[in-house]
Amino acid sequence: MNRTITAIRAQQRRRDRVSVYLDGSYAFGLQSIIAAELRIGQVLSAEQIAELKRRDEAERAFEATLRYLTYRPRSRSEVEQYLAKRQVPAEQARDIVARLERLKLVDDAAFAMTWVDNRNRLRPRGRWALRHELRLKGVNEVNIERAIADVDESKGALQVALRYGRRYARYDEPVFKRRLLGLLQRRGYRYGVAAPAVAAAWERYGNAADSEDDTPVDTG
Repeated sequence: MNRTITAIRAQQRRRDRVSVYLDGSYAFGLQSIIAAELRIGQVLSAEQIAELKRRDEAERAFEATLRYLTYRPRSRSEVEQYLAKRQVPAEQARDIVARLERLKLVDDAAFAMTWVDNRNRLRPRGRWALRHELRLKGVNEVNIERAIADVDESKGALQVALRYGRRYARYDEPVFKRRLLGLLQRRGYRYGVAAPAVAAAWERYGNAADSEDDTPVDTG
């Protein structure tokens, strides 16, 4: 059944949307960018109406995904999971992801690099842990290996050991080293990397009588 557009009105609460009236009655809302193609007096078939609604649904899902990306960078897999959780139809979800990739808003290679850089600066991890984290984010092996290739594990392990070594300074050497080594291994550092860092921390803080227990407990 064909219907005629009798009015197109801007919505009061959403200036980026309009209300479309067919045959004198409100029919549906649309994104303004989609409604720009319409005109009063235009006759729409049922198929055309369904397509307009489908496009509007896709555009709203795209905008919601853009908001999701504002909190932090996301991997392709994270975006796909987000769209699935919102119950976005599979074809629409594929189109949205492809559109975001064209705009470079979803880029797993860049995501992996950013993830590793942030870890190095704020909470150092060994390559094993970084690899595991990125796999959980759905990043492929090629992008993971490129991102972690230049990670200086010795530097990171020493940074962590010196930061947390002060906490264990009241312990004797075996306990100090066991605890700090365990912490570093939970951070993904291999024994061969962690052990020298622990030794350096012991040399600096070992048996310091005036040490203060003011460093937060690290859970890995």
